[in-house]
Amino acid sequence: MTGQMAPVLDIRAVAKVYGEGETAVHALRGVSVKVERGDYVAIMGASGSGKSTLMNIIGCLDIPSSGSYLLDGTNVGVLDEVRLAIVRNRKIGFVFQSFNLIPRMSALANVELPLAYGGVKSAERRTRALAALDQVGLAERVGHQPNELSGGQQQRVALARALVTSPTLLLADEPTGALDSKSSDDVMRIFDGLSATGRTIVLITHEDDVAAHAKRVIRLMDGQVVEDVRRSPVGGLPPRLAEVTT
Repeated sequence: MTGQMAPVLDIRAVAKVYGEGETAVHALRGVSVKVERGDYVAIMGASGSGKSTLMNIIGCLDIPSSGSYLLDGTNVGVLDEVRLAIVRNRKIGFVFQSFNLIPRMSALANVELPLAYGGVKSAERRTRALAALDQVGLAERVGHQPNELSGGQQQRVALARALVTSPTLLLADEPTGALDSKSSDDVMRIFDGLSATGRTIVLITHEDDVAAHAKRVIRLMDGQVVEDVRRSPVGGLPPRLAEVTT
């Protein structure tokens, strides 16, 4: 199955083992998950549950010990490092807990980075980066460096950077973990709005109030899926994305 008919994520009996023999750590034990286009999923679990390992595999940052993983119909397990880097850049938009912004670059320049790596010309980079920053409510902060922005604003720059390539999957690792409650609410409203427009979103989180925004919650324990449920997300349809406080 390929192209538009394929699930965005198709994880099949994936296992991940670190080390060998008696010291081997079985981080994942035969995990199978499908995520369809437009789904909004929270992956939860306590420390040691395997959720970070699963995130690294979903993000093409690590490879399974066994099993297979198809991203948008592509079996990433057969790709070399160059092709894998291209897939990461084009197919996945990453949002990390620690923002990972370049300190001495403006918000606009930070958002342009994935497009620069992808070979997009300067004028188009600027246009798309400005649009992404406007989408997260930061049109007035494009020239600011990270140290001139609040934590919530920095995470929204990181979110704009993740969106600027129009990725197939938005993958967020503890996106509100470094934020106060007000900034967390602002960021989650943006995720809710993106979901309402059909974005495919996977959140890695240990926080119930963050997971409550998702349409589906997958819970891991000891490297296995122990719960996979659908529910109505909190809040209903959100207002326009840019309507978050600055």
